Amino acid sequence: MTPDPTVHSFWWLDHDSGRGPAGWRPVSAAGFQETEGRITGHHSLHGPAPAWADDLLRVARAVFLADRLVCREKMEDRWSRRFRLSVPVSDPDRWAVAAAGPLPSLLRTLTGDRWELSLRPSREAPRQDPLPAGEEWRAREVALFSGGLDSLSWAARRAAESGAGDGVLLLVSFSEKKVEHVLGNVYAGVKDLARRSGRELRRLTLAQTGSGAHGYVEEHSSRPRGLLYAATAVRAAAADAVATVHVPENGQLALNPPLSAARSAALSTRSVHPRTLHLLNTVIRAVEGSVTVENPLARLTKGEVCRAATRAGLPLTVLEQSMSCGAPPRRRRGLPYDNCGVCFPCLIRRSGLLAGCGTDNTPYETAPWLPSLSPQRAEHWRALRSWLSRDYTASDLIGDVPLPPGTRPGDWLQVVENGRHELRALVRWADSAG
Repeated sequence: MTPDPTVHSFWWLDHDSGRGPAGWRPVSAAGFQETEGRITGHHSLHGPAPAWADDLLRVARAVFLADRLVCREKMEDRWSRRFRLSVPVSDPDRWAVAAAGPLPSLLRTLTGDRWELSLRPSREAPRQDPLPAGEEWRAREVALFSGGLDSLSWAARRAAESGAGDGVLLLVSFSEKKVEHVLGNVYAGVKDLARRSGRELRRLTLAQTGSGAHGYVEEHSSRPRGLLYAATAVRAAAADAVATVHVPENGQLALNPPLSAARSAALSTRSVHPRTLHLLNTVIRAVEGSVTVENPLARLTKGEVCRAATRAGLPLTVLEQSMSCGAPPRRRRGLPYDNCGVCFPCLIRRSGLLAGCGTDNTPYETAPWLPSLSPQRAEHWRALRSWLSRDYTASDLIGDVPLPPGTRPGDWLQVVENGRHELRALVRWADSAG
């Protein structure tokens, strides 16, 4: 089991008595700052999670840590890496089909890297004592709640449009110290809607902060982060016998079409791309899992998502407190802004609020159309304008990442074109304002 020097080999230590073969780097729950119980939500779930869901989350956590320990820029093409990952699971035979096909394909779609999975027998099972609570504590609906505009809109709709008869709505969140106020502010808005409608609301807030136990972070792109989030929500849903996990993302950013050829493949994130969700659900079915992951906003533009939120009764001021930024200034540079205003997600946000609400009073760090902005910071704005000046076809849609089998490209193409209409309106607004 001597590793190939061109392959980065990682061995998950927990639930196994061994330390791994020579040359394999260790990863484990110690790579996160919080205890395993806190990370997995053992303290908040009604019932014990099934073994397959525990396994899926363990694999996602191992992938997340391994990804952060290998710098892309040190590779020959400054991007693509090769990984070998060994993780203990409850039943390797049950995972054999997934490990041989859909799981490596899922990871490659997410990261643009090549992954080889070795799933070995676990020597101990995670322990979870059920909460001393009745059936009223069990969730009936589970959704990711990131603090972004899309997940806020979906949570607002579910909190406001459903009554107490629909049971507990469980929102799964990940906290970060520098931007934890965002989650608190927008959750308060959802909680107010739930109070008025009579919907029971519960939040499971976990952490993803690394501890540095296995080395310093060398890669900050963190493409597998979406899988970690989804696997955590899937595990929570499986523990509470919920059949569907909602991962809300507007169709524009779910497809995330590259603005230029230089941004192809993993240079545009694919966390909620239709193919990503298809592969994740294929993995879950392969291990006989009971949960399906869906994007309820897949056919909506950002503007339509904004309109849905305000129609549900969410104040515009709460929408404007959400965080959509790909590189939040507060997190990256310690500045007092949650949204930079110039990255591609921020441009989609600007166009969506303008189209859906007629105004946008988000306190951005800056605007991409300002003459004083450096060429580097205006890069996304220039690329966007160039992209909008060209036709976008079905060939463009499937040229970067293929769609799932049985998908009608025309339906997705319409989502992109509707989004381009909103973005063109933003460009016209900026030109007239400037």
